[in-house]
Amino acid sequence: MRLTILTLLLPSVIAANPAAAQSMPGMDMPMLAPAPASVPTPAPPPAPVPMEGLDHSGHDMAGMDMDAPQEVYSVANRRQAWAEGSGTSRLPGTETMHGKHIMTGDWMLMVHGNASLQYTDISGPRGDSKTYVTSMAMVTAERDTAWGRIQLKSMFSLEPAMDSSGYPNLFATGETSRGLPLVDRQHPHDLFMELAARFDVNAGAGSFYLYGGPVGEPALGPSAFMHRGSAANNPEPPITHHWFDSTHITYGVVTFGYSAPRFQLEASAFRGQEPDERRWNIETPKLDSWSVRATVSPTPNWSIQASYGQLKQPEANHAGEDEHRFTASAHYGRGGFSAMAAFSAKKRVPGDTLTAWLGEANWNIDHRNSLFGRIENVKNDELFPNPLSPLHDIAFRLTKFQAGYARHLPVGPFDLALGGSLSAYAKPAALDPYYGTNPIGYTLFMRVSLGH
Repeated sequence: MRLTILTLLLPSVIAANPAAAQSMPGMDMPMLAPAPASVPTPAPPPAPVPMEGLDHSGHDMAGMDMDAPQEVYSVANRRQAWAEGSGTSRLPGTETMHGKHIMTGDWMLMVHGNASLQYTDISGPRGDSKTYVTSMAMVTAERDTAWGRIQLKSMFSLEPAMDSSGYPNLFATGETSRGLPLVDRQHPHDLFMELAARFDVNAGAGSFYLYGGPVGEPALGPSAFMHRGSAANNPEPPITHHWFDSTHITYGVVTFGYSAPRFQLEASAFRGQEPDERRWNIETPKLDSWSVRATVSPTPNWSIQASYGQLKQPEANHAGEDEHRFTASAHYGRGGFSAMAAFSAKKRVPGDTLTAWLGEANWNIDHRNSLFGRIENVKNDELFPNPLSPLHDIAFRLTKFQAGYARHLPVGPFDLALGGSLSAYAKPAALDPYYGTNPIGYTLFMRVSLGH
């Protein structure tokens, strides 16, 4: 990757102050010998580093060498082993989120987004085909103060423009369309995906922080799939979305936590109910549910989290049922490779406990070629929502296997990715009359993203 101005200046900084090289944790570079005693005065300090181009948000920028430790690019060298994911979640410090960074006075603006034209075709009696567009845009404003940091965060999508039934995703369930449960479909996301603020107050080596707003993400589960490097090129949402990260759009969130270089502890109060079908509006915020999460960042390559939440009637398909959800995940990133393994168990109250497993990876072989894949296994009892069906409320163990490729082409400030994925499924024989013996699916996509 292209080296940033800061990286170019590091040798002069170290030459001027060898002790600083020894104090930078995680810096993998040879120690320079101290200046000879005969030198009467130290070398003049390096010129000030221009603010434009530096990343103060925890996200890395286009052209930044992400094999270098994360603390080199963070404010006050404090975020040493992590990068920011969705909401207040953490990613490995080597994760990449390209975008445009603009300095305006004391504020830094980060703009990121993508739009993907996709065609999905799935075989079998309950398969379907569709051409559709998914989209996401983020705008974040951030500044540092004498006491800490201020972040104003927003995220949007134009997916409400598509039909409320969304697009084909075999064995995916969750939310509704025209009052009926969505089955074998992925629902569109809301226009407002995040409208929140975060305030960090310095406290020793870390900070206490308060995060919240009318639309946000509580401290529950790993970072949402569209923010994970392990799913960066995957055009399809996981069928386990409602086990791991369905709360990434929540109307009403308040989170309090402590963030240190190697760990983070946080607790949230939020609205447990998932978004309704009216996807252009902002729903009435509530604080009727809660969650806690602990994240460990032992090195810049790892982010490990465990979380637990109690959600008040999250799904319209299960009126009167609360949910207790537990998740655990381990996310690894190094160079152009990112992978995550995760487990979730959600217990309906009253009701059964349904578990899910997920493993996904993305390998950017070089600046032009990427390979990606996902394997997920879930126990789902929502495939037959009609109470008259003999299979109503019966839980089936399902597995989806997916692999794909993306080719990247630079187009001005944008990245154009052309690619596709193939999917196969494993299921009980009892589902053969409804899904066919061996359903398969594929998705072709053309995605435009800001940054390379």
